[in-house]
Amino acid sequence: MAYWLFKSEPSCWSWDKQVSEQTTAWDGVRNYQAANNMKAMKIGDLGFFYHSVSEKRIMGIVRIIKEYYPDHTDASGRFGMVDVEAVKPVTTPISLAEIKTDPRFSDLALIKQSRLSVLPVSKDHWNLLCYLTGTSL
Repeated sequence: MAYWLFKSEPSCWSWDKQVSEQTTAWDGVRNYQAANNMKAMKIGDLGFFYHSVSEKRIMGIVRIIKEYYPDHTDASGRFGMVDVEAVKPVTTPISLAEIKTDPRFSDLALIKQSRLSVLPVSKDHWNLLCYLTGTSL
């Protein structure tokens, strides 16, 4: 299993909206590195749902339910998307500021590649973030 982090502006697509809809196509990604991350995803992989821009914090956990396929919002036909489902909220959301102060996250992609919208998360970082958010699966 692999682990990921999906960023979304809460004014566009929030954790509450994800929970309400339960499943969604994660479309609109137009960065090749982020798209390559999505191409690597497999059904059953887990990801953190992260509110970007104003909140900058991990809100919940999603699961990949459909692997990479063409993005209907991309007229060029170059990019794709995956489908995700809401699994559960984190018990205690953790902010980017808190993550940055912890030296154990110095090589976390969220810090090193902060502009990417879809990022890999190592198993060790996943476990530590689950612990810090009080979330277990």
